Amino acid sequence: MKRINYLIIVLISFLGCNTKDPVKFSEAALNDTFIALEGKSISFKDILDAHKGETLLIDVWASWCKDCLKGLPKVKTLQDTHKDVTYMFLSMDKTQKAWKRGIEKYDINGMHYFMPSGWDAVFSNFIDLDWIPRYMVVDGEGSIKVFDAIKADDIRIKENL
Repeated sequence: MKRINYLIIVLISFLGCNTKDPVKFSEAALNDTFIALEGKSISFKDILDAHKGETLLIDVWASWCKDCLKGLPKVKTLQDTHKDVTYMFLSMDKTQKAWKRGIEKYDINGMHYFMPSGWDAVFSNFIDLDWIPRYMVVDGEGSIKVFDAIKADDIRIKENL
């Protein structure tokens, strides 16, 4: 009898949890503002619209982040093998100067945006950001295919590129 009760509790726990990752960005996240390399403010929605029809690999990173820098060679390998993908880097650096210096120092190729609100950004809250690097894959229609990868060699990334 104890086994049955235990099994019921376990099943309820698993079935009762709604841990499904979102497949679309919230309106609030889409309206969050980033800064492009040339210094212009742009909404995340406008960024996505500019890349409509393209598969995106989003890398949330910072130049001070050891794990982010450790993952860069893996991202560069993805860039070499998946040339048709657009690579977008969203920086959590504390300053724009550090962000731009990091891009140059580590020779990071792709689309670059700075998150002025960092960890407190609406976008960060939407993706429940608690660690960087954070990788996401978004398809050409704007649907999120991979929501929460923390390693660039995560099999889900390769499967969705």
